[in-house]
Amino acid sequence: MTNLILTTFDWVPEMPRGYVRDLRVRWALEEAGLPYRVESVPFRTRDAEHFIYQPFGQVPWLTDGDLTIFESGAILLHLGERSDALMPTDPHRRNEVIEWLFAALNSVEMASLPWSLFMFIGDTEETPGRKMLDKFLDSRIEHLEAVLAKREWLARTFSVADILMADVLRLVDRFDGLAGYPACRGYAERATARPAFVKAHTDQMAHFAAAD
Repeated sequence: MTNLILTTFDWVPEMPRGYVRDLRVRWALEEAGLPYRVESVPFRTRDAEHFIYQPFGQVPWLTDGDLTIFESGAILLHLGERSDALMPTDPHRRNEVIEWLFAALNSVEMASLPWSLFMFIGDTEETPGRKMLDKFLDSRIEHLEAVLAKREWLARTFSVADILMADVLRLVDRFDGLAGYPACRGYAERATARPAFVKAHTDQMAHFAAAD
């Protein structure tokens, strides 16, 4: 029996399905071929035990033996250290992966998430604050576009950095935010065409649908 347990919500509304961050962990586990099982916590009622494992009442978290790890980036880094399918062992290449993993979180998702929240609620009014968010996101995507125009994957071979960056970008693309950035869009499409992503996405959608 595997000691890897991925914990996510038992159910979420339809709008965020396919984008809940346990998908990143599922994807990594499938890429690495690591056996795991999925457990659930209630979406509507988050008790004290939930906050022991995830201090913000979110998901996912991963249990690996006597370790529990929250935050998708930290989980991906942990899994990368377990599998060279997710992160190379060469120290220079490993450093590249870690740099880009944090860039996805701190440089790109920092800009994309507030923008995406406005798009989720359908608020497209061109207020000064909204224009600022548009400009902030565009500046980050423009820099990434220049990088991805020259390479297939961020750190030469596919890695956890690509799982995280592609997941960030596909949310932007959901609202057509990559329309003017063909290299970024092509990169996200390449990544999400991988069988491990397809299975992870299918499994997440089925997991939440089963609780309807």
